[in-house]
Amino acid sequence: MSNAEVLKPRRAGKRNGEITLQRMRIFWAVAHNETVTKASKQLGLSQPSLSQQIASLEAVVGTPLFERRSNQMILTEAGSFLLRKAEQVLRSMQELEDGLAEFSEGIHVTIRVAGLSSMLRLVLPRAAATVQEEYSDVEYDIHDCAPPDVLEMLYGRRANVGLINAGSVASAGTGFMEIPLLEDPYVLAVPEEISLDGVLHPRQLSSAKQDVLNRSIRFSFGTNHTQRVQEWYAEVLPENRQIASTRSYEDALALVRAGLGVCLAPVLACMMDGTPPQGVHLYRVSFPPRKMVALVPTQYRRTQPYASFLQALQDAAATLQLPPLKDTPPFLENVELPNAMSLSNR
Repeated sequence: MSNAEVLKPRRAGKRNGEITLQRMRIFWAVAHNETVTKASKQLGLSQPSLSQQIASLEAVVGTPLFERRSNQMILTEAGSFLLRKAEQVLRSMQELEDGLAEFSEGIHVTIRVAGLSSMLRLVLPRAAATVQEEYSDVEYDIHDCAPPDVLEMLYGRRANVGLINAGSVASAGTGFMEIPLLEDPYVLAVPEEISLDGVLHPRQLSSAKQDVLNRSIRFSFGTNHTQRVQEWYAEVLPENRQIASTRSYEDALALVRAGLGVCLAPVLACMMDGTPPQGVHLYRVSFPPRKMVALVPTQYRRTQPYASFLQALQDAAATLQLPPLKDTPPFLENVELPNAMSLSNR
């Protein structure tokens, strides 16, 4: 063999294998999850199988796509480049599938929605009714989920639209478009027999009512949310203590209604079937509102009937009537919390 043959560069395109659509979907899921464990759960693959697929893809492209750190996978420069291209390809494939579905006779389009229960109860039905007038054959597959589960369903293509609080996810890293819907203010829910109207200091209340005011029902929706709620109670009701923890606003309001304590909750979660809650007072407070959004793959902004559905969601949210809220009690009016504070979960 001559020196010229030895030094002859490898021709572009000579690779051991192919960059398949399945490999790109696996790569995309790993890149958008914090750990291999979460990615394998989302894809329904074992961790060894997933790792093997990533290793095979790296062999095809001829360079590492991730830096391995314990169970974490950190994108390399080549990985970041491939991710941008993979998102374009996967988006185009989704557009192709959705577009062909429109031409297929006898096939009904199913809009798969995953989101918070309050949005599914109060906004989704009105939007669906509007879309039904134009697209009578549209069907809906609806899932009541926490934000992490909504993201998992979007990544796994088991949902087209996610209805969540924008503060519950790092929007820049999701790969989805955020369509603003509404702001959901927080209130202090208080038993009906306790009035805080015009109260300058809790000591104006009877000892029994002070005791109720100083007991709270709180929500287990993530470490960041829990910490911020604790900071709020420490600032406005320093003698307050937690007596119950729940993952359901409905359960919390039931405890408040029974006179066991108070709770900090978003207004929409306090509304049952669009009607004001019974047996409680809702007081405005200086706590950052939830910013509710529709999280969607970008192609659905232009593809029907999804585009009409997204517009209907915005219209329904804009006309949603919140229940009457009482003014902030004087002893809570001058409370100032950090501007950077935003809810990170529900």
